[in-house]
This record gives sequence, structure tokens and C-alpha cells, in this order.
Amino acid sequence: MAHTLVPHSHDAAGSVDDALESSAIGIRAVKLGLVALGITALAQAVIVVLSGSVALAADTIHNFSDALTAVPLWIAFALGTRAATRRYTYGFGRAEDLAGLFVLAMIAFSAVVAGYEAVMRLIHPVQIQHLGWVAVAGLVGFIGNETVAMYRIHVGRRIGSAALVADGLHARTDGFTSLAVLLGAGGVALGFPLADPIVGLLITVAILAVLRTAARDVFRRLMDGVDPDVVETAESVLAARPAVTTVRSLQMRWIGHRLHADAELEIDSGTTLEQARSIAHDAEHELMREMPKLAQVRVHCCVSRNR
Repeated sequence: MAHTLVPHSHDAAGSVDDALESSAIGIRAVKLGLVALGITALAQAVIVVLSGSVALAADTIHNFSDALTAVPLWIAFALGTRAATRRYTYGFGRAEDLAGLFVLAMIAFSAVVAGYEAVMRLIHPVQIQHLGWVAVAGLVGFIGNETVAMYRIHVGRRIGSAALVADGLHARTDGFTSLAVLLGAGGVALGFPLADPIVGLLITVAILAVLRTAARDVFRRLMDGVDPDVVETAESVLAARPAVTTVRSLQMRWIGHRLHADAELEIDSGTTLEQARSIAHDAEHELMREMPKLAQVRVHCCVSRNR
């Protein structure tokens, strides 16, 4: 359960070598997820028609609208493939991080709606009809959303996209909502009418835990946060280069799902200017080879002076 709510992550996990390739993989994940969630919502709509349940109809409409939240992320991935301009000299990768904020807002909205509905049903109990159909709809919704969640989180970790991971967590919150429907129907069938709102409150807490995880990852990206293990790996690669005595500074940041790095190396005294250029070039090449998500590396060398 802890892993489900707070999935383990490393910024350098996975390996996709080309920026355009990783963007294409992200777009494919968004498309497939959108189709899968659309099919899930359609299946629930069929059950709504068969059962006539108003509550199920509301939940189905909610699932349809949530499936469409993938569209801004799709647009962001597409924007990220555009070349840099005179105004946007780093390109448009940051659109992906901004889309992550939209996903966070949707997760927060889901928590508010789930909590409000649970409290209202505690205050004003509502008799649930068609328990069998409600349970089936809940199961369909949970399976569909959790499948999409696992896929998006996996792809997001692979290509280094915090926004896509957040969107996967968003699908997981919808799965939790459907699970609440299933568990609530089971409780009511066993003669415990308050099971539905109580489970709803527990699911609200779970959604808030998911929101915390997603917000942490998205805001770290917006604040140029990088996993310290990634920085340590880069420092080790640079320090191991011949003639390098010290890694004076190393700055790294994510823009969308691509890393950018700037480093300053101190090299042996007596090194010529031509040799210093060669050392910097080789260090950049080696760092790009060891860390495939790096889109851009700049290495500067300065000669140490004996005092």
C-alpha cells in the first residue's frame, strides 16, 4: 500500500536515448491511456443504462471528464518537440511541467469531491439501489483506471517525466474512487449502510496521500530539483576523467523530461589550452554516454595554479 501511494522513484531510472523518441513514447502513453479510460467509462455507461442508477451515472460522467485531463499533457509533449527559439532559448520542455500543475489540480479536485460526497452521505444517508450493478461498475472502473495508472507511471519513470507520473497517479485516484463504490456496495449488501460514506472518507485520505506524492515530484521539477544520487553519479563520472583534479561546481536541472548540466572542472597545472578543450569535450561525451536523459552538457575547464 505504501508503494502504491508513494511509488519509489529515481530521476535517472530507465534509459531512452533520444529527446524526440522519449516525447513520442510519452505521447503514445497518453493516447493509449486515454483510449483505455474511454473504454472503461463506456463500459460503465452501459451498466448505467442497464441499472438506471443515478449515482453510477454521475460517477461515469466524472470518469469521462477525468480521462480528458490527459489532453493538456498530450499538448505539452507535442510542444516539447519544437525547436528552441530566440525567446524560448531552452525550448518548450517546461510546458510539460506546467501540465503537471493542471494534473495536480485535478487530483485535488477529486479529493474535494470524494470527501464532500462522503460527508453528505454520512449526514444524509442515501439508499443504494442495484447493488450488483454498482459493484460491477466499481470493479470495471478500478481495473481500468489502475491498469492505466501502472502503465503511465512506468513510462513516466522510464522517460523521466514527472508530469506523466502525476497523471498516472491521477488515474490511480479515480481507481480508488471506483474501489470505494465496490467496497461500499459490499458493505451495504452485508447490512451496514454507512459502509459507503466511511469507505469514501478513507479513499479521500488515500487520494490526499497520492496528491502529496505527485505535488512533491512536480514542484521539485519546477524548482529545478534533481535527485542527489543523479548529481553524485555525474560528479563521479567527471572526477574520473584524466587530468581532472577537482569538480569545482556542477549544476543540473530538468526541463520537461530532459536533463541539462553545467560543470566547472579544475585540471592539472601545465595543461595547454588545446588539451583543456579536449578534456572538456571528452568529459561532455562521457557524461552524455553514462546518463542518456541528458539533453545538453556544458563543461568548462580551468587550470589549477600551485601557490
